[in-house]
Amino acid sequence: MTNSSLIALWAEGRTRFTKLLDAVQEADLPKKNGDSPNSAGFLIRHIAEVELLFAKNVFGLAEVKIVAKTLIAQKDTGEWTNLAELKEIASYSGEMIIKTILAQTNWDEVIETKEFGKKTRAEALGRIVTHTAYHAGQLALVLKYGK
Repeated sequence: MTNSSLIALWAEGRTRFTKLLDAVQEADLPKKNGDSPNSAGFLIRHIAEVELLFAKNVFGLAEVKIVAKTLIAQKDTGEWTNLAELKEIASYSGEMIIKTILAQTNWDEVIETKEFGKKTRAEALGRIVTHTAYHAGQLALVLKYGK
């Protein structure tokens, strides 16, 4: 597979997230689903932060700027209520993932992280695609049923 094919795969998988971003309203951001600890705003911020961490730390894109506030707090602090800011970081994380995919030359190279051990670069890409889709599913449920 070429890098452009992998970008197409990633972008299609990410539509589970981006379509929700198109529909979300600022009033939706504090919503939670039942006893879930995470609000819609938290989930959006978390998805973007982890994408940025993958681009920077897993794939080596040094230019990425990220302060992983959701990971630092380790819980929803209720501060994720500015839709414009959340859409901005989500857009930035998307751009950085595309940039890092384009920069890769060996998808079979094994990398190691403390979070998930040894993986090929291709497996790591699969990890971030599924992470985004997993939390996008949670976000969809919050938006549909949350209060």
